[in-house]
Amino acid sequence: MNKPLVVIYAAVVLDAIGTGLIFPILPRLLQSVTGVSDIALYVGAIYSLFAVMQFIFMPVLGSLSDRFGRRPVMLIALGGASIDYVLLSFAPELWMLAVGRAIAGLTSANMAIATAYITDITPEEQRARRFGLFHAMFGLGFIIGPVLGGFLGDIWLRAPFVAAAVLNSLNFFLALFLLPESHQGERGTKFAFANLNPLKPIGWAFSMRGLVPLIAIFFVFNFVGQMYGSCWALWGYDAFHWNGLWVGLSLGFFGLLHALAQAFLPGPVVKRLGERNAVFFGLTFEAIALVISALATQGWVIFAAMPGYALGGVGIPALQSLATQQAAADKQGQLQGVLASIVSLASIFGPLFFSTAYFVVQDIRPGIIWLIGVGIYVLAIPLIWGIRSTRRAENTA
Repeated sequence: MNKPLVVIYAAVVLDAIGTGLIFPILPRLLQSVTGVSDIALYVGAIYSLFAVMQFIFMPVLGSLSDRFGRRPVMLIALGGASIDYVLLSFAPELWMLAVGRAIAGLTSANMAIATAYITDITPEEQRARRFGLFHAMFGLGFIIGPVLGGFLGDIWLRAPFVAAAVLNSLNFFLALFLLPESHQGERGTKFAFANLNPLKPIGWAFSMRGLVPLIAIFFVFNFVGQMYGSCWALWGYDAFHWNGLWVGLSLGFFGLLHALAQAFLPGPVVKRLGERNAVFFGLTFEAIALVISALATQGWVIFAAMPGYALGGVGIPALQSLATQQAAADKQGQLQGVLASIVSLASIFGPLFFSTAYFVVQDIRPGIIWLIGVGIYVLAIPLIWGIRSTRRAENTA
């Protein structure tokens, strides 16, 4: 693996760890600054604020990286994140925490630049494999981050923010000294501030007929993906009377298998089946795992079904690879920003939908929530069936 890829994947892991560090301590931190014991609404608002800022700024940073180059925009985002986490380490008021998490959502949009960088330096036939590694590295960071955050939070409630500042600083220096530029940008053209409109890249994407169904499928996959974070712990308690340890173990095992599958399977599966069939492959295995989980009456069955969930993760890298074929090389940052914003949009509405749905079905049978996810996947099948793996020769801004 070449050095730029190593640096990018290291940056992805460190970024995911820094983000995941905050999850275990946020409820206690909000209790300490508000003096309120029931802080569910505050937690939801903070998470939504983070996702809203990602949604707004991911296409903006992607477009800026097309214009000015990937490296300077990534350096600004990483440096800003480091400063932000230092401020969060000592923020005494709720509004300061809210502003800090909003800035963190903005700077976390650098993942759109990371995926654009991977596209720049990767031949088409290797993109699904490398996008799989990208998701594997992000998954690895999210396994490490919450565990480390919980441990540090027990020592000092603000310690995870300090650790996140250190990790983002390390990210910054890795990029500063080791990451070469992959896309020089359009330095001869005048920059238009209208390009900072976050809806403009999305409008550009929807103007491309071949890209619209891919974006819709990408949204469906990520929307259903929000079901796990919203309902897994509640369902584990209601269905199997799991305690926190068993919920953590199940999520850790889920994350581990998912990371391994993302690291090793997308490339070979796409090579053998093609991108579209790889999307079907992932959807089928995840749907099977969801049905098994919905019908399970004993907790061990869920661990047995975990490989199905892991194989389900093959679909999104294949979908990303298909999407890159619809945009020219000088628009890959904009495209990846749009896709990252779609993830953020799903992160805003998915938890609201699935938490409400779970509230409705939990007294009937908690596992019905997983069948709802399968039903939403079924709606995407006609869209998947209609996609084609063809490169668009050129496109307009």
